[in-house]
Amino acid sequence: MEPWKNTMKKKRRPTRRPVRLRCSVKNYDWGILGHNSKVARLFALNSGSDIDPAKPYAEFWIGTHESGPSYAESGSEQPLSLKSWIAEDPSVLGEKVLDKWGADLPFLCKVLSVQKALSIQAHPDKEMARVLHKLHPSVYKDDNHKPEVALALTEFEALCGFISLKELKDMLRTVPEIAELVGMADVEQILLVGEQHENGKQNTDLESMFSRLMLSSKETISKMISKLKRRLNLEKKKRQLTVKEQLVLRLENQYPADVGAIAAFFLNYVKLKRGEALYCGPNEPHAYISGECVECMATSDNVVRAGLTSKQIDVQTLLSMLKYRQGAPEIMQGVSMNAYTTRFVPPFEEFEVDCCDLPQSASVVFPSVIGPSLFLVTAGKGRFDAGLAEDDVVTEDDDIVEEGEVLFVPAHTKISITARSTELQLYRVGANSTFFKDL
Repeated sequence: MEPWKNTMKKKRRPTRRPVRLRCSVKNYDWGILGHNSKVARLFALNSGSDIDPAKPYAEFWIGTHESGPSYAESGSEQPLSLKSWIAEDPSVLGEKVLDKWGADLPFLCKVLSVQKALSIQAHPDKEMARVLHKLHPSVYKDDNHKPEVALALTEFEALCGFISLKELKDMLRTVPEIAELVGMADVEQILLVGEQHENGKQNTDLESMFSRLMLSSKETISKMISKLKRRLNLEKKKRQLTVKEQLVLRLENQYPADVGAIAAFFLNYVKLKRGEALYCGPNEPHAYISGECVECMATSDNVVRAGLTSKQIDVQTLLSMLKYRQGAPEIMQGVSMNAYTTRFVPPFEEFEVDCCDLPQSASVVFPSVIGPSLFLVTAGKGRFDAGLAEDDVVTEDDDIVEEGEVLFVPAHTKISITARSTELQLYRVGANSTFFKDL
């Protein structure tokens, strides 16, 4: 018998009523300082705490992962983690989610405030995650994969995936420092490869070049970057530097003599507008550069890093697991569900995200679904109706939601929300609707 099935005998009254959550914050050094950070504001409003103007606020975590658990406002004297609250009555997840993932949420939601670039990184697939967790459980905290999607709250910059063959050739022609490291014989061979050439050969060349860069000694990289900076500082007196050249100088200024700054030449540079999204699958190289976003992912905290960070790096593992697929990543615009709601459905069964902007006095209905949901209010104030039975005692204050509030909504619960402020902005995260269709 699965361990969670024993909890079905617990006597907590079954509920369809949403429960409010108190959530966790991370103060990593790449976060945005104090009151300028959306994460700081959301956490302060969610927890009732003050904002420290001198502290960076990086991530606001919503979910059950042990690295940043949320707590249910259950009325008990001792705070009860959301994971423990779910374990007392796993039926809140719905039968399909429970059968697939056990008594836990399959998804994790965060808000990120990025002042300084995050690491060049990738997340392992399930097979690699199991291996890494078994070998290094203190570093790789779980055995799950971590596909993710970032929905821009502001203009948001990122690196994601490898550049196309055409861009790779242009880079080798215009960045002599990399051409020198790779070796002119190899460069000439790559420049002769036709666009119609079989993809495997292109990927082998790319993998060889990128690995050579990432495995270079610190001394080699330091000299390479000094040479690059000297050249670009001279050239910018005569011409406008390219966007990628300017970015590499920005990254090197944040992380001096770091190989990650040079690695940016190999990756696609993406700038999202508010309301656009980017997804990264397992083993996809990426780095977030600046801006604020709502980030959703499978429930995992596994990250393999190789540059632009003060945290532990594992270059060999990263290189062994990377996908060397080339070309620009897809920018997701979402699908309109109604006049106010846009849905983002990435190709992962663990999660999907609804983004809702409600003008004053407007209402929207989130239909009952057969899995659980998390609701995050990022701006404004409104009132929600969960279609409760008549014997549920509810005060008007119980029905009010505003910026910084987070709700866990059990399966089979319809939610209606009406904006009371100038505009109400919220996000709903749930298991991917395609997962239910496939069953």
